[in-house]
Amino acid sequence: MKNKNLSILLKGLLTENPVFVLILGTCPTLAISTNVIGAIGMGLAATAVLICSNFVISLLRKFIPDSVRIPCYIVIIAGFVTVVQMLMQAFLPELYDMLGVYLALITVNCIILGRAEMFAGKNGPVKSVLDGIGMGLGFTLALLCMATVREIIGAGSFAGIEIPFMKDYTISIFQKAPGGFMVYGFMIALVYAVTHGKAPRKKEFSCENCPSASLCSNCQKKEEA
Repeated sequence: MKNKNLSILLKGLLTENPVFVLILGTCPTLAISTNVIGAIGMGLAATAVLICSNFVISLLRKFIPDSVRIPCYIVIIAGFVTVVQMLMQAFLPELYDMLGVYLALITVNCIILGRAEMFAGKNGPVKSVLDGIGMGLGFTLALLCMATVREIIGAGSFAGIEIPFMKDYTISIFQKAPGGFMVYGFMIALVYAVTHGKAPRKKEFSCENCPSASLCSNCQKKEEA
């Protein structure tokens, strides 16, 4: 049981990373990953919403009619997003202004809605919370990795702190959309290389039950042999 729970928790970090493997949440990923502070703020905000919404949806999964489950999920998610917005506006106004409209758009983030539909709606509260933590941390990690590359190369700074030796060697395109897509593509390729290190085995196909077996020269040679 412990190994299974640990697997649920860790899968979102790499093997099922919501950004680099499942390719979800692309919009906030590209928009917010221009600086490290904004990336961490967005990641933690989404993680908080993901954990809370997963927990509540899991508790209510047997009471929500199947025909209206998606609207119900969105209402629950929107409620937690509103709470996060209000807390951030009250205690972290600069970060609130930095995230802008993307903070409110957590409501329709594919990662959160997708986990509600695919996991929280089918599993118990404990597993759903673990899934929320894992996927949330995976999302945060993905944003942090992209923001680190884009801010250092594009702005010559890290978390708003200027890096002296990078001042004259910045490439501004990394702060813009094309640079974001470029970094995103490289990150996806890197994660794929790490998670699929071994080359896929060549599959052996059988001629048995093949509708084109009579027309295939390879099958005829095998029969003759």
